[in-house]
Amino acid sequence: MKRFFTLLILSTFCLSSCSQSDQLALHQEKKAATQVFKPIPADFVPRNFTVLSAGDSLTQGVGDSTNQGGYLPYLKTLLEKEKGVQQVDFFNYGITGNRTTQLLKRLKTPEMKADLQKADMVIITIGGNDIMKVVKDNFTNLQLPVFTKEKETFRQHLIQIFEAIVQENPHASIVLVGLYNPFSKWFSDIKEMDEIVSDWNKAGQSVVANYPNAYFVPIEDLFLNTEENLLFTDNFHPNDKGYELIAERLNETLEARVIPDLAKKAFLVTTEEN
Repeated sequence: MKRFFTLLILSTFCLSSCSQSDQLALHQEKKAATQVFKPIPADFVPRNFTVLSAGDSLTQGVGDSTNQGGYLPYLKTLLEKEKGVQQVDFFNYGITGNRTTQLLKRLKTPEMKADLQKADMVIITIGGNDIMKVVKDNFTNLQLPVFTKEKETFRQHLIQIFEAIVQENPHASIVLVGLYNPFSKWFSDIKEMDEIVSDWNKAGQSVVANYPNAYFVPIEDLFLNTEENLLFTDNFHPNDKGYELIAERLNETLEARVIPDLAKKAFLVTTEEN
């Protein structure tokens, strides 16, 4: 009888151990199964985006026959076709003739600071008037070294502009639109200007590279070696077609990189809050 109870206890212990082992294995199986589910894509639910556009006459839209803001209406239409976007609202802070120093000063105004804080994205067009100031100030003695020196000043001002934006809104994406040479069609023999614009664009790219939420969109090539007239009657600013092409180029970068990044950030914030 004693031997029987001993065997019974051992059998019960073994059954209990096997049962716990089976439950543990089942629990691990279930746990492993829950890990294979992928999170809901960031663009599953379309959302609204707020964009602050700042800078010079390209943002104001000089040369746009509709007076609706140059590239902005084209870009709005393109963006609202994206599956992760429901609606895009723009704040247009473009002013003709603005240089980097003037934009920097405006970024510190209460009105612009308030709108910066609301923005998901900041698009900047700046630098063309900085180059033109160099031309005007050194018209009688234009030399490449002068542009090289002022390029560094331009780069430093861009850093200050980016820092001012980040200070107000560290989560906003910053998109810097590159410079183009408006004289390339009519003065194609002056290769120095192409070189200057290219060098200043590289300076802009070097600034963008230091900010994880920043992007550079080149447009220089759009206005080079084209048979189609993309300039307004002043032969300086884009015409309607020029602005449309700028919007399309912008949308390529926004569609491939900026919008997905913004959507993922919004999705992660929502997930963390829940």
